[in-house]
Amino acid sequence: MDDIEKITQLGILYGFYQNLLTDKQKTYFSMYYEKDYSLKEIADYYEVSRNAVYDQIKIVSNKLIEFEDKLKLAEKASNRRFYLKKFIETKEVSWLEKIQGLDE
Repeated sequence: MDDIEKITQLGILYGFYQNLLTDKQKTYFSMYYEKDYSLKEIADYYEVSRNAVYDQIKIVSNKLIEFEDKLKLAEKASNRRFYLKKFIETKEVSWLEKIQGLDE
């Protein structure tokens, strides 16, 4: 997975799981990935080391991946969109049954 794909995937996971993170983790993640602050800028703003910010962002990234591995919310949402698109294209009820199967 290249950097852009990884960042995109982390953003998607963040949308699903951000409420499971601490306020500090959400702030660092948002500043780094959404607002494009550098590690140094974040560290200077919060008067911590650059390494502390890096460690927190790494922890958040790993947690997001771990949450997805266990809960599969992003994967299920993606499958729902795919199955719904197929249903709209084909009008075959089997696609709706697949959507229902995701919640079981």
